[in-house]
Amino acid sequence: IFKFLGAISVDLGQDRIKPYLPTILTPLYRELNSNYAEQDPTLKNLSQEIIEILKKLVGLEVFSLAFSSVQKQANQKRAMRKKQRALQTVANPDIAARRKLKRHKNKAETRKRKIESLRPMYKAKRHRSHALKDLAMVE
Repeated sequence: IFKFLGAISVDLGQDRIKPYLPTILTPLYRELNSNYAEQDPTLKNLSQEIIEILKKLVGLEVFSLAFSSVQKQANQKRAMRKKQRALQTVANPDIAARRKLKRHKNKAETRKRKIESLRPMYKAKRHRSHALKDLAMVE
């Protein structure tokens, strides 16, 4: 898709690409700022190359305005999600409690995995999954 976006932007040219610039930059910005563990470095390099092509195509001033608007929009979405999560903990404490329990359980599992990788002969006790018991509400 990134190659397609780059080809379309070059094909449209300098004047016709300007209205679509924020739409094109949104996935590129998301890929550049993502910090996932299994991130593909080729995608990051490709998005950087396409951004450089767009800079040369439309000029630095127009590009920076569009890029800053995309950046601002992403930050606003992130802030809204954070606010919604905070409101949800107040509005639905049972859902928040379940999320917190799940997060703590995952953290413990991660810690056990890390210990096992550092000391291969050590086997941490694993929590046996009882499907019905895990689904029950914890008081």
